[in-house]
Amino acid sequence: MKKPKWVVEKERSKRAAAAETVWLFGLHAVRDALLNPKREKLRLIVTRNAADRLADAIHSSDMTPEIVDPRKFNAPLDPQSVHQGAALEVKPLNWGRLEDVVIGDDGSPPRIILLDRVTDPHNVGAILRSAEVFGALAVIGTLRHSAPETGALAKTASGALERQPYLRLRNLAETIEKLQAIGYTIFGLDGEADQTIEHATGQIIDRPIGLVLGAEGPGLRQRTKETVDKLVRISAHGNFGSLNVSNAAAVALYASLRKEI
Repeated sequence: MKKPKWVVEKERSKRAAAAETVWLFGLHAVRDALLNPKREKLRLIVTRNAADRLADAIHSSDMTPEIVDPRKFNAPLDPQSVHQGAALEVKPLNWGRLEDVVIGDDGSPPRIILLDRVTDPHNVGAILRSAEVFGALAVIGTLRHSAPETGALAKTASGALERQPYLRLRNLAETIEKLQAIGYTIFGLDGEADQTIEHATGQIIDRPIGLVLGAEGPGLRQRTKETVDKLVRISAHGNFGSLNVSNAAAVALYASLRKEI
């Protein structure tokens, strides 16, 4: 019996995902990936100098590096990549189900970041760093129209990608509704909102909070605005304008966590 087309497509997508690999580069990103027991590591290419600097991490990973001449660095990277003599081929991390990631276990109200069409890997990498610094449980994007796990993202995250859950889910509005169903209050960042994030989150003491940020320019989609619990803005002096989305994420996380720091 011939399989339905949708079954064939689903199986093809699964095979493609299983075959997908990512090349990480740069000393920080490679070191932290080597030290991450959850990361499936496939191939390590380093110069002699980089191998010396990564010696402890390489030993810990039990990998056998390929030592290459700096002038013949043969990892399949973009020519503009600042690899610092180190590149590591890996499988993307699997952080598991949404429900397992967003339930905190340290007694404090959890915080998460959700991204609506933020596609720049450098912005997402910077957001992962801020999320780790301010104790957010996860950064959540979408399968389409969000930055995938790449070497550029990992390098900007400076190791945070190995420790900070980054989930890409099919539908943002449905994800928001799932979070609301398990007790999250979801705030959407919008420069035209009436209430500030400091005031809105200050009213919530014990509930988990999700902060949704949109792409620079378009901002949040209408469907996202209709799904969140409340739209809030970051306090700004005068009419300066809007922040870069990674800066806005850091400020928003600080504003929502400030009473706990």
